[in-house]
Amino acid sequence: MPNLKDLKNRIESVKSTRKITKAMQMVAAAKLRRAQESAEASRPYAERFNAVMAGLAASVGGSNSAPKLLRGTGSDDVHLLVVMTAERGLCGGFNSNIAKLARQKAEELRLKGKTVKVLTVGKKGRDALKRDFGDLFVGHIDLSEVKRLGYSNAQDIAKDVLSRFDAGEFDVATIFYSKFVNVVTQIPTAQQVIPASFEETEGDDGGAIFDYEPSEEAILADLLPKGVATAIFSALLENGASEQGARMSAMDNATRNAGEMIDKLTIQFNRSRQAVITNELIEIISGAEAL
Repeated sequence: MPNLKDLKNRIESVKSTRKITKAMQMVAAAKLRRAQESAEASRPYAERFNAVMAGLAASVGGSNSAPKLLRGTGSDDVHLLVVMTAERGLCGGFNSNIAKLARQKAEELRLKGKTVKVLTVGKKGRDALKRDFGDLFVGHIDLSEVKRLGYSNAQDIAKDVLSRFDAGEFDVATIFYSKFVNVVTQIPTAQQVIPASFEETEGDDGGAIFDYEPSEEAILADLLPKGVATAIFSALLENGASEQGARMSAMDNATRNAGEMIDKLTIQFNRSRQAVITNELIEIISGAEAL
């Protein structure tokens, strides 16, 4: 049984840890509000953009004049996985869940005989996949110095991906991120960005027919690279909200656990102290009777 001094030191240590986790929880809560607002504000634009692009893509179809970003290379032998995680940990399973989804996709593709390449965005994703897939890494984008994510950050990532596509380094590109639902729920998501894939949705145009100038192909050729950047920017914002939500939840659980541990250690400390006092009384009484 540990002595009283050890128990007292351990209680003080856990109390200090609880102060830290409580402070981190409050910081994450403050950051979450801004990150959540940014993520939710980006969704209507992204949804409407995809709806317009889906209409244009449907009109072009699979014609040879369609932009390469839409029709692809005609093959799916080489896949680029863009794994987007956080630069820091202490946010529960946020980073590991994204890495797990990317790992499953990579293993599935390799079993099918496909070539897999990995581009990581965020330190934690690189660390999680380095041991098993380090030989597949083709690059890493460090955002540790970025205080607040902006569209320019997404453009830099998109330029990297698009330049690799233009150079013929891959056929299909998929981004991995976590979609924010609420503080306790974040959904790891895989989204194909090259070749562009758009789901047709029922619009509010009443079935109107549009004439485009210049042609649909020319418009798509100009908008598709922006579509890649938009998808990446939306994923970054979703990741930002998910990270803070996961960190807030993880620190809340850690604070609660620390409180429970303090209660248990306090009870153990009191019992040990009582046992020491009892032993001393027994020794005193025994000595008095001996006299």
